[in-house]
Amino acid sequence: MEHDLVVFVPGFLGTRLTLDGHDLWGEYSEALLGRGPQAPAPAGLVLPPGLGDGLPDARFRPAADELLMVPDAMPGLLCCMGYPDIRAALGDPVEGQFVPFPYDWRLSHRLIADLLKVRVERELARWSEQVDSHYPDRPDDPQVVLVCHSTGGLVGRHYLECSGGRETARTLVTLGTPQQGLAQAVRLLTGKAVGADEAPGADARPLNEALRDLALGWPSVAQLLPVYDAVRVEGRSRLRTLADRRYPVPDLPTALVEDAVSFHSAFQQAREAHRHTDTGGRLPYEVLCVGSTAFPTERTVGLTPDGTRLLARRDESLLAPGDGTVPGESAVAEWALRDTTAMHWTEHRHADLAGAAAVGEMLTAVRKGEPAGGMLAGDEQISVYAPESAAAGKPFAASVVGTGLRERNVQAHIWRIGRPTKEPVVFTATGSELYRAELQAGPGKWVVEATADGPHRSDRKVIILYSN
Repeated sequence: MEHDLVVFVPGFLGTRLTLDGHDLWGEYSEALLGRGPQAPAPAGLVLPPGLGDGLPDARFRPAADELLMVPDAMPGLLCCMGYPDIRAALGDPVEGQFVPFPYDWRLSHRLIADLLKVRVERELARWSEQVDSHYPDRPDDPQVVLVCHSTGGLVGRHYLECSGGRETARTLVTLGTPQQGLAQAVRLLTGKAVGADEAPGADARPLNEALRDLALGWPSVAQLLPVYDAVRVEGRSRLRTLADRRYPVPDLPTALVEDAVSFHSAFQQAREAHRHTDTGGRLPYEVLCVGSTAFPTERTVGLTPDGTRLLARRDESLLAPGDGTVPGESAVAEWALRDTTAMHWTEHRHADLAGAAAVGEMLTAVRKGEPAGGMLAGDEQISVYAPESAAAGKPFAASVVGTGLRERNVQAHIWRIGRPTKEPVVFTATGSELYRAELQAGPGKWVVEATADGPHRSDRKVIILYSN
């Protein structure tokens, strides 16, 4: 309802981690892409081994109190375009009604859910004392509209069902939340995140090893491992889960798989326990899920027939419709939705879901107690296609796909994240619905963005370029 407290929970990478004024991840990732593993990870970015659900001591605890406002990426896992317009997308709540919840995205989602509980209880008590001056004719006392982007939805749902937050909530909105995990987390934690050569990690081995060493110590990454049937063994027809001991994924620590299963199981058990006491088995709050099926998304990882090697080749059999990061099926909150038609599908990428205009319209409707609508995008959407990663200094192909592009004044730019200069990209029309270009740039995190008129639509893609 319009008088409710609006709490925004960002996803992985969605909070700046700073120490002495330095953006720890932003600076380290740039150095890693340019110099490789010779760039040592700063102490504030590395977590002590065996941390589990605990809070690290001050040596390992950077400040985490600002939402990300510019694009950023974790090579091989996911990217975030930042949240400069999130308050506007939520309908511009009045002063004191909007509460962003930045947090240390390396830490266990269980721990962050408990911290969210403390913050929500404090802010809701404060807002309850102020609400009369803004909404004197409200129909009831304020509750919480919890809006969660990406992995923030795992924090939000755990807070509601496992940390005692369900009685405070009016609505939970998840935007591209990996309800059942991400296949990319397997590649990151096995040192195969970047590059897709037949010989695993042939060109990107040093980068992959550095990323793996860092991610192995971050509890949140293990909790992103897929709990659906995400493993395909060549020559076998049946898909398997990571927990299938007959075909364990090489180089993936068993303890991490067990923690992922435990994290999801604890949530499901709490939900089932509450289902028996809820009236008619219904949740006391509404759940709205937004996802996308517009982009090929890695759903499955492949093993060699003997199960001894993770395949680097990402053929079409390992892909499924999704938002480019989260497969569509993983974005569905089956624990809450009685009917999958209650899902809201958009044509935007994972990184953009919290800022897409159509999603903003839905969130504004939610706050006003109006119907949220179904499909959140039309046939006029355009899409940028380019590799997730490539070697710096070597050409790579990019394309723009959309309906009637020849008549829509297609324009495109490329820029390096963290730098203001945007360079125009000349795409050549190869058909009425396809434009192509060959690009080349130095090491770093880059964004390729395209726009088209009639009606105005845009799409952007983060590309990781690394030194060999």
